[in-house]
Amino acid sequence: MIIKPRTRGFICLTAHPEGTALNIKNQIDYVRSKGTIANGPKKVLVIGASTGFGISSRIAAAFGSGAATIGVFFEKPAAEGKPGTAGWYNSAAFEKEAQNAGLYAKSINGDAFSDEIKKQTIDLIKKDLGTVDLVVYSLASPRRTHPKTGVAYASVLKPIGQPFENKTVDFHSGVVSDITINPIDSQEDIDNTIAVMGGEDWKFWMEDLHNAGVLADNVKTVAYSYIGPELTFPIYRNGTIGQAKNDLEATTGTINNILKDINGQAFVSVNKALVTQSSSAIPVVPLYISLLYKVMKQKGIHEGTIEQMYRLFKERMYTENGEIALDNEGRIRVDDWEMRDDVQAEVAQLWKEATTENLEQISDIEGYRNDFFNLFGFNFNEINYDADTNEVVNIPSI
Repeated sequence: MIIKPRTRGFICLTAHPEGTALNIKNQIDYVRSKGTIANGPKKVLVIGASTGFGISSRIAAAFGSGAATIGVFFEKPAAEGKPGTAGWYNSAAFEKEAQNAGLYAKSINGDAFSDEIKKQTIDLIKKDLGTVDLVVYSLASPRRTHPKTGVAYASVLKPIGQPFENKTVDFHSGVVSDITINPIDSQEDIDNTIAVMGGEDWKFWMEDLHNAGVLADNVKTVAYSYIGPELTFPIYRNGTIGQAKNDLEATTGTINNILKDINGQAFVSVNKALVTQSSSAIPVVPLYISLLYKVMKQKGIHEGTIEQMYRLFKERMYTENGEIALDNEGRIRVDDWEMRDDVQAEVAQLWKEATTENLEQISDIEGYRNDFFNLFGFNFNEINYDADTNEVVNIPSI
């Protein structure tokens, strides 16, 4: 079939198998160009492995460190006349590239919050790998059904205490407008968001993996977080999502206790603001990212997800001397370039100036759009989007 992008707000409803495969290959080529992560992981489980930081983590481990990888995700497979999701196509392309390189790669498609998928993953590790030495937790979902109680929770994206008023942009049209987001109605909004996006599920995974004996001695586990600039604090870090991120970050202490007997370590990595399916949904953030991209590209310090994950592994988690640099809160920071004083000062000035009329000149809104559509396999010059493509692509291990 011929597949073109169809969008609804911040969501792209279609994905292109050839374009997503090219996106994966480009990331693999980047890692290969940078060289081996000498002390990197060898057997890796990535939970939330199909898009964004998750798929880039899997690529960095496999092609940077020669790691065998198991990926867990929840994606819609392709069917005749109906394209699969971008994450499905990403995972199919990754597995094929890994197999061509002689690397072990298998995937599990299902609800990672469920006990059933945890057990299925543990059984696969026991059967094929024995143990894993790195667990990446990169799960992003708006909803979660609690595996012990069966209660379904939905996260909310709201400020706390008072309405949030600021600029935002429709990145499709480039129209800058004012937005007002009303605060939470009750503590329940915070509790539900923490239940979905906090650290409990990460803890459940590490408990189950540890109890099953499938974690190697000196295992490491990392989950991903974000802080960002003060201008986004009301909607992000000081809002409901931020409360969930606080909970996630606090969970490292609990997991370190779980892993104490095998000398395991849990970390949170604070990553850079990037165009992902999740970040596109947050008001204000697309405008901030488009201005940030402009500044960081001019300074030659822009990174995408693959550059971030390669740097995380090579320069933070698996250094030659074995030391891991942490901030005062015990977090790894690969948002350090984004948060540089000179970068933030320039972004803050551009923020004040940004209007619909000047946005194309003072921001990289075009780069934002391009990155967004690249996530779904579109906007690659090498792909002929007017040509028929085979929408039915299988993941070899599923």
